Amino acid sequence: MRLHTREWGSGDRLAVLVHGLMSDHRTWQELVPALTGRGYRVVAVDLRGHGASGRGAYAPHLFAEDLLETLPRRPELAVGHSLGALALALAVAELQPGRAVYSEPAWRLGGPHGTLDPASFALFKRAPRLLIRGLRPDWGERRVAAEVAALRAWDERSALALSAYRTVDHTPEKPLVPSLVQAAEPSSLVSGEMRTDLVRRGFEVRTVPGATHAIHRDGFDAFLTSLAGWL
Repeated sequence: MRLHTREWGSGDRLAVLVHGLMSDHRTWQELVPALTGRGYRVVAVDLRGHGASGRGAYAPHLFAEDLLETLPRRPELAVGHSLGALALALAVAELQPGRAVYSEPAWRLGGPHGTLDPASFALFKRAPRLLIRGLRPDWGERRVAAEVAALRAWDERSALALSAYRTVDHTPEKPLVPSLVQAAEPSSLVSGEMRTDLVRRGFEVRTVPGATHAIHRDGFDAFLTSLAGWL
């Protein structure tokens, strides 16, 4: 499936951004100007079942195949969050970015022990605006509106389908390109044991204490600091 994309900037460097479950390209609204200001042309996708992209069957390998159908090869930088980091890792051998950043990767969709069921997130599909404002009291109206719009545009069947993969471990054996794993502290997806194992496999791992799962969205300054040397 060829995905809907948004593009910003006209620099000679290329960065590609892949969002997580329940989101779309709008989740990167703070990162985009930070990248275009560094001379990047930025391309962000809407994964299948999200935003303005098509609907269909849902499985990790299909999300990855869509990236390869849509994105140009050999970008200088590729950033994936959560489900987007899973899709990116499965596509990275053929996509061949110069550097890859995996932020809170959902390589074990059910968490380190397989106990987190992606199907449970389908309940957020119809979360009312007042609930989102209550959960994110520091957000302005623009961010709340973008979150509501992304949820309304999301096909919750993607979460239901991913439930079948919650015990599958998609952790890469080794990084195929220079790769950073960014983890919240605490994290429901990247445990301390997993971080140690990732370092052994050759990944650089950085933690962001006190961050939520969506580090780039809820703690942008700390997110950007954690990317020092990778942008």
